[in-house]
Amino acid sequence: MLSSTVMADPQEYQSPLATRNASAEMRSIWSPQCKFSTWRRLWLALAEAEKELGLDIDDAQINELRNHLDDIDYQSAAEHEKRTRHDVMAHIHALGEVAPKAKPIIHLGATSQFVNCNTDLLLIRSSLQLLAKKLANAIDRLGTFASQYRDLPTLGFTHFQPAQPTTVGKRATLWAQDLALALEEVEYRLKSLRFRGVKGTTGTQASFLALFDQDHEKVEKLDQLVTEKMGWNTHNTLTVTGQTYPRVVDGMVVSTLAAIASTCQKFATDLRLLANRKELEEPFESGQVGSSAMAYKRNPIRSERICGLSRFVIGLVGVPFTTAAEQWLERTIDDSSTRRLSLPEPFLATDGILELVINVASGIVVYEKTITANLNAELPFMASENLMMAAVEHGADRQDVHEIIRQHSLAAAERVKRDGETNDLLERLAKESAFANVDLHLALN
Repeated sequence: MLSSTVMADPQEYQSPLATRNASAEMRSIWSPQCKFSTWRRLWLALAEAEKELGLDIDDAQINELRNHLDDIDYQSAAEHEKRTRHDVMAHIHALGEVAPKAKPIIHLGATSQFVNCNTDLLLIRSSLQLLAKKLANAIDRLGTFASQYRDLPTLGFTHFQPAQPTTVGKRATLWAQDLALALEEVEYRLKSLRFRGVKGTTGTQASFLALFDQDHEKVEKLDQLVTEKMGWNTHNTLTVTGQTYPRVVDGMVVSTLAAIASTCQKFATDLRLLANRKELEEPFESGQVGSSAMAYKRNPIRSERICGLSRFVIGLVGVPFTTAAEQWLERTIDDSSTRRLSLPEPFLATDGILELVINVASGIVVYEKTITANLNAELPFMASENLMMAAVEHGADRQDVHEIIRQHSLAAAERVKRDGETNDLLERLAKESAFANVDLHLALN
């Protein structure tokens, strides 16, 4: 998948992450509909739990809330927000209009962060679960590729200089292993993610204690019930909070996304380098245009997009950590505006990255003859130690042979680089007495 194009109003700016990169699933998770319908589900869970624990809430009020979980009047909410300058109160009023019986008990005892924080945590969890599936898919595709080309020798590189040979499949296992490590990080983040639950304005639960006549057990039970109703493990909740869940969690989450991005960029960069050597290429459709001027070109646009989006995600890591560091005491609201960007955007970008990685890994083009030719051109240099040992076995002095190989290797390399000729190291060594009894071609193996 190259993009999931969304029709946009050409007169208004829309994030390219939504219009060109992220999947429909990830866009849905971070959509207004998902966010605000989750708010309503939290209000329903809170009212149900409060009713179960003895507050004066009746079935008709509960049913009204349940019947209006998804039919959100966004125009009404916008009008209320313009008047109140408060998004949560705006949606409380909008819900109250369609659920008039329930209006008095909507959001009873809660602070705005009851819906904001818990919703964000639910969206983060859903997003991480989606990314985990896509990471597993990408790992599987690379694993299949690695198995298919496990025995195809290719030139290895260190410092991007020719080094000992490896195989195409072995190199692919490095990419797959990086992604597997990133998947482990995602799984750990999911396991350690904690629900905020029902806490008060500054995390003291004072308002709920007032509702339940200072009955601490009922307040603790309320927290447990709401957590269960929202599908979260009650053993994995925050024991204490300020007004919000700890904002450092956002930094940890985005760091996990950056780990994914880093591994994907490594894969895409390697593929770009190998495409230049005409050994591997990403898929290229029959009608695809590589360049508006140079018609012959097959630009690695998917891999380049992976690299560009990955750079964006990696660069976002500092934002949530800075936000966490600058929260004063129980909470300041300067986190709100930045979190509207610093949470959805890296998830949308990482989702787009993985869509591209899956696409590329599913159709890597392999040019076996070029790979073999490139390896053979460097093989005499790579086998110099074997050649030296073969000469020693036939009675030559190791230090003398080392110097002979060194001089001829430099001369052969100069011939290749300066004159564009083939590597003639073996022909040069064959003329030396130290190699008179050595089968040079056998020694290469």
